[in-house]
Amino acid sequence: MPDPQTTPRGTTPPGARTEEEASRLVREMFGRIAPRYDLLNHVLSLQLDRVWRWRATRRLRGILARSDARVLDLCCGTGDLALALARAGKAQILGADFAHGMLVRAREKAAGAAAAPRPGAPPAPEFLEADALRLPFPDASFDLVASAFGFRNLANYQGGLREILRVLKPGGTLAILDFTEPRRGFFGALYRWYFRNVLPRLGGIISGDRPAYSYLPASVARFFLPEELAGLMQQAGYVETRFEAWTGATVALHLGKRPR
Repeated sequence: MPDPQTTPRGTTPPGARTEEEASRLVREMFGRIAPRYDLLNHVLSLQLDRVWRWRATRRLRGILARSDARVLDLCCGTGDLALALARAGKAQILGADFAHGMLVRAREKAAGAAAAPRPGAPPAPEFLEADALRLPFPDASFDLVASAFGFRNLANYQGGLREILRVLKPGGTLAILDFTEPRRGFFGALYRWYFRNVLPRLGGIISGDRPAYSYLPASVARFFLPEELAGLMQQAGYVETRFEAWTGATVALHLGKRPR
């Protein structure tokens, strides 16, 4: 189990002294980089971000195949996970994020998908502006809450897990896909060198916002190891928690359920 004395409470961008300041700074940062966000994701991950979302969607296909299932893509960004979830089945998909600029692009993508629907497909995902720590949904609203590379940016991790648990139906599933740091060794050293030296420079050149891409490796470095996040989920009340580490343990998919 995570040690309460050393567990990070939430993300802390430079200059943030409170949770409210951390949330504001993260919202402003993602608003600034929204125009180049997708391009940078694909370039900086060497297109692996597409593979990771596809693999996560495959793990969730049992829920997504149900036409009566309600799914929330939390911290949805520009909507790539929401659209992947929609393509994978018949579930009703809703995306939520608190960065308006990200949602503008997510809605543009959804409109494009709606203009060329596949036979028998559910409606394209809908998107709304909402804070993950104060979701505007009744208790027990969703069969699945999924988040790809967004949970790490919450100002309060325990608060986020509790809020997700609240909106999950009994027996509902939480899926968190996010970065982690590989163990020591040659690959881990190479990864950290790339993440802390190349990525901020390249991201800064393409986006024009180097501080945002310096924040990324710093936030990953202080985020949980996979077993630590699994332990935090258990502390928050989730059951059947497990995780899979992929691509040299640079990303991990965590799964857990709200008790029935």
